[in-house]
Amino acid sequence: MKTIALILSFLVAGFSARSQVNFLAFAGGHGSSAQYFVKGQRQDVSYKPGGIAGLGVKIPFENKLFFSPAVFYSLKGYKVDYTRFSETPRLDAVANNTTMHAIEAAFLFQFDFSAKPGHFFIKAGPTLEMYVSGKEKLKLDDGTSVNRSMPFGFQTYGRYGANLIAQFGYETAGGFLIAAQYTRGLTDLSNQDGGPDIRQRAIGLTFGKYFHRSKN
Repeated sequence: MKTIALILSFLVAGFSARSQVNFLAFAGGHGSSAQYFVKGQRQDVSYKPGGIAGLGVKIPFENKLFFSPAVFYSLKGYKVDYTRFSETPRLDAVANNTTMHAIEAAFLFQFDFSAKPGHFFIKAGPTLEMYVSGKEKLKLDDGTSVNRSMPFGFQTYGRYGANLIAQFGYETAGGFLIAAQYTRGLTDLSNQDGGPDIRQRAIGLTFGKYFHRSKN
């Protein structure tokens, strides 16, 4: 949470330095999955539904380039069937279904293809995330199942991570936007030495509305 507070303080400083800032509220849905390796062998991973919701700003930077940071909630997860086994999540697990709740702070730059009120744009940059909580449903090799909270720690799952976000979308003259969004995990979700390599993926659609406010 200290990271999020620092980001918010940075945004407030940015507001006071500009004559006009576009405030953005947005939400969207995505298919969430992961690139998952155990001892170098790729595991069979499938998508599951998730989504995002948050607030951002669009600050003029240079010509048609804007700084567009945001803070948002994200719902992520994946389903995996194991062909090789690891202590994370358990040595006797043959499948896992995870659901994770995270807070992310994004440092994005946006380029508008036109100065007209209605225009296409691209947006990209890194995010820092903190997992608030997570659940996993393990299927074990004896046919039983275990439902539990995901353990975050030094030799289990990491609570902090980083991602790369890329968007391509359209902003209307009325201040609405729609964008296709791709998220690629830059860091390994697993903290276990010699454990799995788990890097999350998501692809979906984001919808938003700008609210304009000029500095007096």
